[in-house]
Amino acid sequence: MKIMIAVSVAALTLLSTQAAEAKGCIKGAIVGGVAGHYAGHHGVLGAAAGCLYGRHRAKQEDRREQQTQVNGQGRM
Repeated sequence: MKIMIAVSVAALTLLSTQAAEAKGCIKGAIVGGVAGHYAGHHGVLGAAAGCLYGRHRAKQEDRREQQTQVNGQGRM
């Protein structure tokens, strides 16, 4: 039953996101899933948290890159 719920949640999550928003999510989900598994068999929760954190970091990097281009520091 748990597997069925996990697969359903994963399918809904994948269908509801856009491809452009996956940047940072995959790497964070892998790391979070492994960490969650070893921290008490909470792999799905860890993967979800890792995905959110990875996406957050990717957005920060994008903003930082845009800011350096606006300031003229990104040109050679």
